[in-house]
Amino acid sequence: PAPDKAMVCFGNMFVELPKAQTRAMLQKDQEELDEEINNLRKELRVKVNRLFEAQGKPELKGFNLNPMTAEEMKLINRILEG
Repeated sequence: PAPDKAMVCFGNMFVELPKAQTRAMLQKDQEELDEEINNLRKELRVKVNRLFEAQGKPELKGFNLNPMTAEEMKLINRILEG
């Protein structure tokens, strides 16, 4: 492939696309996936709380925590490395 192009696989077919376009497509896909994952996590919390309520059990403690972002993890790793 040309230096400014990238080979991308769609199903069982490879296509050569400009690197900038490929990067933009991948970033957009990743953003959509991150949003979908976050929505599923939020829905799961609600469903688990409803299940525990229906069973007469107390709400799970610490279940409403949010995962750290990649930037937060980098900062933590820097601190730990000293």
